[in-house]
This record gives sequence, structure tokens and C-alpha cells, in this order.
Amino acid sequence: MFDELSEKLDAVFARLRGRGVLSEADIKEGLREIRRVLLEADVNFQLTREFLERVEQKAVGVSALRTVSPGQQLVKIVHDELTAMLGEQREGLRMSTVPPTIVLLVGLQGSGKTTTAAKLARRLAGEGRPTRLVAADVYRPAAIDQLETLGQQIGAPVTLDRSTTDVVKIAKKGVDDARRARERVVLVDTAGRLQIDDDMMRELARLKDALHPDEILLVADGMTGQDAVRIAKGFDDALGITGVVLTKMDGDARGGAALSIYGVTKKPIKFVGLGEKTDALEEFYPDRMAGRILQMGDIVSFVEKAQESFDADEAKRLEKKVRKEGFDLEDFLTSMKQIQRLGPLEGLLKLLPGVNAKMLKQAKLDPKRLKHAEAIVLSMTKAERKTPTIINGSRRARIAKGAGRPISEVNRLLDQFREMQKAMKRMNKEGRPPGMLFGR
Repeated sequence: MFDELSEKLDAVFARLRGRGVLSEADIKEGLREIRRVLLEADVNFQLTREFLERVEQKAVGVSALRTVSPGQQLVKIVHDELTAMLGEQREGLRMSTVPPTIVLLVGLQGSGKTTTAAKLARRLAGEGRPTRLVAADVYRPAAIDQLETLGQQIGAPVTLDRSTTDVVKIAKKGVDDARRARERVVLVDTAGRLQIDDDMMRELARLKDALHPDEILLVADGMTGQDAVRIAKGFDDALGITGVVLTKMDGDARGGAALSIYGVTKKPIKFVGLGEKTDALEEFYPDRMAGRILQMGDIVSFVEKAQESFDADEAKRLEKKVRKEGFDLEDFLTSMKQIQRLGPLEGLLKLLPGVNAKMLKQAKLDPKRLKHAEAIVLSMTKAERKTPTIINGSRRARIAKGAGRPISEVNRLLDQFREMQKAMKRMNKEGRPPGMLFGR
């Protein structure tokens, strides 16, 4: 997400930071470069112009700064204005004081409404808000089947009726079902078209009038660039949307849609979809996203991911065991499983300050590496995991064959394990808790 935009902006700021002292001409040249980068990223032309005008106004006097690097100060100004362009601050779902909260998901066909409904239901249930899905896309039978299957996968109830095309009747039944089951949220998956048309809007208007939803969320494909902005404006004019979910942001999106939607509609981006899996949905924070774009990192999201993914009880048990008995390959395996729960390593590293797509490409991260390491450890006997020093040449050959990996990988893993063992011993001697390795 935003890799290309991020790299180009970083190149502009690297040139400015390298000059130390900035003249007014340097700043104007830098702003021209930023303008070019934003337009290439498919950001709305009018918004780009207004954005640069605000940055230029605030940048007056930056060249005369002595206490702060002028280049760094310019980055700070751009960060603040990017945050404003993306919506200032996080806006969560509006929850009704009297359950259930009703959320209407609207958008064009293929934008990812059905998958987004399941992702959102899973997230809400995880927050202690039991959620019901309603299959109101009656024109595409596969949509009903898909929602039913996704509901089973995430354990969410689904209201559907294949005997009627009356979407208002189906949606009302879903709300009634939710009230009876004391569910907190109802997500209504509506039908889309290939383009905005009167029939679709009339049907959505009927649903809006009948349900009085607390939220009307537009699900927009982030890959479509400025089309997503045009679509958002069309739906907003017709229905009065309350927010946006941008999907497919893990693809080759240039970022223009995310940077333009709020500026054009003044409706907040509430979530972004970053993959097909039901857990691939992130809350959208304008300030954090601006930080990611400018490669300032997103430590808050990194910590939140860790808190969500790590098993605190398992971490405490493991730390207690390591203090008492030492660190063996069983513990190493447990640690690896904890790390894998955080998701792809590349995605995590991008949340750290200064890490960019170019660096990750050069690092040649292999997403299968942890899985290979796990296979090697699982190919060992319990005695070998407990006492790795007994693993001689013939045992290494057997382990490599069992894991389907070369002996060199087995050797490398055992070397890495020995280094980790030494680090754990040092921590214990110095009285420092080794809990960091286990997510504490």
C-alpha cells in the first residue's frame, strides 16, 4: 500500500535533507516535485493544488530555521497536511444506543462488498459485538452462497431467503432476527451494478427508508484510482453515505483514491482491506497512514498487532519455564508460532520507521522461511529439541530429509538457536526479563 508514492516522496525529501540549509528556491523546487509525485499517484488535481498552497504557506520561514533541520521541518508540515487530507482523525463505526446497529454496505459490483461484510463481522465479534449478516444481493446467486459460506467460516449468523427478490423484506427479517438473538450489529450486503444506475439507487433508497441505517458505508475498490472518487461522490449525492471502506489496498494501487476521497466527499475512510482473508481489514487512522506514506513508521499499529496476536498466558508460562530450566528448541518453536500469528513479516517491517519497499526488496525476505524453520524443528525428536547438543552429523541428515530442507538450513537454524540461547542467558544474568521474545 502506497509503496510507489512513498518511495518517490522519500526521494524528494532525501534531496532536501541533504542540502542542510534550504533557500526559498529549494523549497519551491521541492514542492513542484511533490506536486508531480501526487499527480502521478492519481490524486485529485484540485486537492493537490490546495494541499501544496497550504504547505507553502506553512513553509514560509522554514529556510531560516537553525534549531531544527529545515528538511525535517518540511517533512513535518507535509505530514500534518497529509493527515488533514486523509481526514484529520480516526472515525469509528457509529453504534446505536438501542441495538442492533444497522450498517448498509453499498458499492459497485466487484468492489468487495461481500468479503468486506464478513471481515467486518469478524472484527466486530472479536470486539464483543455479535453481528448478523444479511444477504440482500438477490440478483447474483453466487453472492448469497458466498456470504453463507463466509458466515460459516467466521461463525456469524446469516439471514437469507432464496424464494424472494424483495430486498426490503429480507433486510427487515434480518433486523428482526438480530433483535430476537440480542445481536449488536446487522450488516446488510446489498447488490451492486457495473456502474451507477437509477435502478440500483432506487433499491438502495428503499432500503435506507425502510431500515433507517446508522451507517451507510461505501465499499470502493482502491485499485480504480480517481474512478473510486467519482463513484464515492455519486453514491454520496444519491444516498448520503457516512463513510468509506477502501478494498484491495494490498494490490498495485497508486494511492490516489485514499488521498482524494475524503477531500472530495468529506466522508471518512473507516477501514481498508488488505487481502482476501477474513482478518485482512484494518481500521483507518489518517495520522498513522500519513506516517507510513512518509516512511515515519507506524509503531502504534505495530504494538496493537502484537497485543492482538500474542497469547499473554502462553508468554508468561514460557518466560517462567525459560527462567527455571533454560531455553530449548521447544521454546524456540513456540516463539516462532507466536511471531507467525502477527502476519507476513514484510507487512510488519513496513510499520517500522525508515523501512521502505526498496529496502525490503533488497533484503529478499522469504515469507516461507519461518515455515521452513518450523518444519525442521518438527522433524526432530523430543530429546533433540530438549538437548540440541546431541544433534550430530547423522541426526542432522535425518532431520533435513524429514523436513525436506537442505542440511545447510538445519545447520543455520541450530547456529541461530545457539545465539538466541546465549542472549537469553545474558538477560537472565543481568536480571532483565526475556519476555520481549514472547510478546510481553
